[in-house]
Amino acid sequence: MSLGGTRAPGDADAAGTGGPGRTPPAPAGFRPTADHGRSPHPDDLALPVAGRRLLTGPDGRFPRIGELPAGLDWVPVGTLDGVPAWAAEAADPEALTGRWRGWRGLAAELPAAQADLAGRALAVATWRRTHRWCGACRAELADVPGETARRCPACELTVFLPLSVAVLVAITRPGRSGGPEELLLVRHAYGPTDLWALVAGFVEAGESLEAAAHREVAEEVGLTIGRPTYVDSQPWAMSGPGTLLAGFTAVVTDPSAEPAVDPRELTEARWFPVDALPAELPPAYSLSRWLVDAVAARGRR
Repeated sequence: MSLGGTRAPGDADAAGTGGPGRTPPAPAGFRPTADHGRSPHPDDLALPVAGRRLLTGPDGRFPRIGELPAGLDWVPVGTLDGVPAWAAEAADPEALTGRWRGWRGLAAELPAAQADLAGRALAVATWRRTHRWCGACRAELADVPGETARRCPACELTVFLPLSVAVLVAITRPGRSGGPEELLLVRHAYGPTDLWALVAGFVEAGESLEAAAHREVAEEVGLTIGRPTYVDSQPWAMSGPGTLLAGFTAVVTDPSAEPAVDPRELTEARWFPVDALPAELPPAYSLSRWLVDAVAARGRR
């Protein structure tokens, strides 16, 4: 389900294909792709990348291919409301007119579909820059047509765009003496350390999402939880290109247990009544906030 009202209406596929002889409606929202079947057109969307930043126009919109100088090495990254979008690594960012912005700023201001497109552009451009050579035989990799992948012409090793998956867990317990439900919030020892957030961590190889949720809760706050309930997911470019967040809620197995924080990961952990949550919460565009808001709304019913 969608939480917090931040999903764009185009997240669902457009319904219908039109009658005979009619052109099907353009697919709404963002759709990733590795092949547009043609070269860039002047009216296509352009997403130049420089490090961890993307170029937007003065009005905050993505520029068009025809508005930028020739010579950029464009690669397909997807479509936005049916319009092809391309990314390119900018060798000389100062030569391009516009505003260079990080993904966090874009995600805070743009609809989810546009933020997702920006995140994919960052991921693809970064992966192409850092995966030029074969890790097995050192030959230069070649693009695989129609896929976001590169293959070694010498040993045929194929390298795909990596995806890291992280879990977020909103842990609750019944309220004391019939009071409102309580939510466990933590402050991390890294990143935005002033925010009250959720227990989170990356999934390890060979681990299910649910197993990762149990492990991260045990490691970070020393608690055990019942079976996690999946809520939602979100592409995320704050932790680096190519990250997918999976959000869960779970009830602690021992309502009287207090958290014991791992100081390498957290500085603080505390139970909060859902009707008295702190003001320093994650931003509204984040899955972490969607989970917090969902638990709070449930507690008010």
